[in-house]
Amino acid sequence: MAMRPIIPIIAGPTAVGKTSTSLRVAKEMNAEIISADSRQIYRDFGIVTAAPTAAELASVPHHLIQEIDLSEPYSAGMFANRVEPIVEDLQNRNMGAVVTGGSTLYVHALIEGLSDIPKVKESIRLELNARLEREGPGEMYRELLQVDPTFAATLDATKSQRIIRGLEVFNGTGHPLSSFHAPPPLSNFDFRLFVLFRERSELYKRIDQRVDEMVREGLLEEVSRIYRENAQNDFNSLKTIGYQELVPHLKGEISLRDAIELMKRNSRRYAKRQLTWYGRYKSATWIDVDGTDAAANVISAIKT
Repeated sequence: MAMRPIIPIIAGPTAVGKTSTSLRVAKEMNAEIISADSRQIYRDFGIVTAAPTAAELASVPHHLIQEIDLSEPYSAGMFANRVEPIVEDLQNRNMGAVVTGGSTLYVHALIEGLSDIPKVKESIRLELNARLEREGPGEMYRELLQVDPTFAATLDATKSQRIIRGLEVFNGTGHPLSSFHAPPPLSNFDFRLFVLFRERSELYKRIDQRVDEMVREGLLEEVSRIYRENAQNDFNSLKTIGYQELVPHLKGEISLRDAIELMKRNSRRYAKRQLTWYGRYKSATWIDVDGTDAAANVISAIKT
């Protein structure tokens, strides 16, 4: 039986250093990069998602970066379905593949597959969204804790759409979302998960510095342009850290300074949730970016 191609997944919290590490690994492996980022796929999101720069994109070919419009839906399932033909094409060209990104469910789709959940009536979702408007996410989250504590533990209590999804599945099927087993992931490839991490205070410092750098690069101007074009839209793509915090400033509701501090806080909280999520994978290789050469460690692990 032929050996399955080994494909490293370089994951980790926001601002940990995934981009620089994946670029080095890809160059060493004669590989191209596949983005596992749920927001960098959108064309209009450059600064707000810390997408690779033009120079980085030129140095190593990337896939699933700035390819679709903000109005287009994108999901972990769609991502997984697109990965297989990309990798097969690379294999046919004698090229390797490196997956990198911080979107936890996208990584999960490659490692363990996605649950095959029965379709739920639209009326259930509509009623839950109506309740959300009346009661707020806090009350809905408390309800989710009662019916599906396993799924609730993976969420931020403010992530209203994920909370609704959990309640929707439970109300529609009688079973918690966490009880549905995932089908096998893409079995033709051997995905190896590498989780980059840093000492928490250093990671948070890097997050704050990244936000400040985004502001200097024109973050406010980018968000302002997108908001002008989409003020009446409620695309899922717009529920993005950086965009959501700056829109209230553009509306005159909070100061720019407060918006930036809120963005930093939410980014730090997101990083904490990412690290918690990756802790579930027993086969993952954790790499301390501060204390080691992360790229060299990934390459060494693949070759052994």
